[in-house]
Amino acid sequence: MINGNTTGVRRYDLEQLDKIYEMKFSSGDFAPKELLDIMAEYTGKLNREISVFLGRNGAVLDVSIGTNSDVQMPSIRKRRGTVTLSGVRCLHTHPNATSMLSTVDLGTLSSARMDAMCAISVRDGKAISLTAAFIGEALNKPVIYGPFAADKIPNSNLTEEITLATRRVAEIVSMTDASDKKERAILVGLNATDASMHELARLAETADVEVVYVDVQKRPRDSSMYIGKGKVHELSQVATSLEADTFIFNDDLSPSEQRNLEDALHLKVIDRTTLILDIFARHAKSREGCLQVELAQLKYNLPRLVGMWTFFSRSGGGIGTVGPGETQIELDKRMIRRRIFELEREIKRLEAQRKLRRASRERNRMKQIALVGYTNAGKSSFLNAVSNADVLAVDKLFATLDPVTRRAELPSGRTALFTDTVGFIEKLPHDLVDAFRSTLEEALQADLLLIVVDISDENHIHQMDVVKEVLGSLGAEDKNILFVYNKCDRLIETPQNSENAYFISAKTGEGIPALLAAIDEKFAPQYVELTVELEYSESALMALIQRNAKGNVEIDYGERMKISANVPREVEEEIMETLIRKGRIKIQKEEDYY
Repeated sequence: MINGNTTGVRRYDLEQLDKIYEMKFSSGDFAPKELLDIMAEYTGKLNREISVFLGRNGAVLDVSIGTNSDVQMPSIRKRRGTVTLSGVRCLHTHPNATSMLSTVDLGTLSSARMDAMCAISVRDGKAISLTAAFIGEALNKPVIYGPFAADKIPNSNLTEEITLATRRVAEIVSMTDASDKKERAILVGLNATDASMHELARLAETADVEVVYVDVQKRPRDSSMYIGKGKVHELSQVATSLEADTFIFNDDLSPSEQRNLEDALHLKVIDRTTLILDIFARHAKSREGCLQVELAQLKYNLPRLVGMWTFFSRSGGGIGTVGPGETQIELDKRMIRRRIFELEREIKRLEAQRKLRRASRERNRMKQIALVGYTNAGKSSFLNAVSNADVLAVDKLFATLDPVTRRAELPSGRTALFTDTVGFIEKLPHDLVDAFRSTLEEALQADLLLIVVDISDENHIHQMDVVKEVLGSLGAEDKNILFVYNKCDRLIETPQNSENAYFISAKTGEGIPALLAAIDEKFAPQYVELTVELEYSESALMALIQRNAKGNVEIDYGERMKISANVPREVEEEIMETLIRKGRIKIQKEEDYY
């Protein structure tokens, strides 16, 4: 089978080229003249590059047709050697050009760990010269021989060079710990801003991926491949030259787009959502966090499921079949749906437990403050600064994932609970928001939201808009909110605080006392005069009044206890609600207790 660009090539020519597979060559014949003559003949006839892969035993492994300037080598990455050379050498023609090897040629030699890469100059259907390259003392420093005249190729010397290159690669690999090698990725965006691509690079860094190339194309979205086919071809060559392992796209890819891109690029293709889900899976530590991430991953991957074991399909007819059976992909989908059901049930059970804990905190009348904001805005650092917590705080996106709650003392001596929530990001996956909705809504039950903003980031206004959008989707746009502008130590001059905006540095502590004082003032109780009669058996209500009263509590003992005290308004409301529930007080008006 002839691979590559066969469009417009006559069937007869394809059949003649297909006969190359039947040719047998000596293992010591580095570049057989008979093979060069056929490749040159059809290069001249088609005006296209032709490549042939030869194994060390002289067998022809692949024949491909390219364009007049390059040739795709689809199977190259699949044959890459890991601890030694791949055992394959590539011979390809250059129509009406020199035999000089291009940067892509040399990059392919290195990335595929090929035995050799050879370019053949062709003119008027005749092979003119050959240049050969081998991996040298370093993978990116090839050893180049030639050009040699086509009829004077030193086959034995070049074959011996393969042996030497094999030894050199073995030494290079032995000095490199393969387990420490990072995945190498190319980032691809479509009409994306520099800020968006920079954020994608930060996400890749958080996932322990090395970014080797970034490309942004300006054009309408292609319906089948997201980017243009010409750009796909260009990126395939770039990936080969840079030894990339993965392509990361800045938007969500449809299942068909991802499949078409992987078929064309011959490398792993993931989109922004997959990358974020992978980061969450790495950083989730609590049971609920792990369940939520797994749920989001299953929901996202369900429509992208491809049946790997098609030979299990029983959808065909024939003797002994009553009707179409289930294909393997249908069985896989049913198993995933069942797992999704189980995860949702378990998350609801944990949500019920969390509601009980919240009710306990409410009974203790401890104020709750939720820290929300863009990822890497410094929420964890702020929590550490106000509560002496030991939460992981590093300069990475989504470094902390599971919500953490810690006590902190306010200037008045009262204590409050500060909860660090999961960070937001642009294009936060919908499945992830849905999976974490219960956790986020728990935090949003807080008495106060602190929206933490990295003011040193030039895109902080856009990041604030993203946070507001996510909060709006959760129904939290009307919550009591303070804006906390963090990392002011990176500014030349710190701005002045305003009514709802405070400027701090979690790193140095600057501005935190003023912020805590403002929070304390917001939580300062509004005291009201309470006069109520209680039964002697209602000791819990009596204790509630005594615990929260300001000043003396006056008690007249008679048939019942008549109590007068100055208490916070919420204490008064709780006592009246309790007495109404017991039928001790009747509501005269809908808005009154009496």
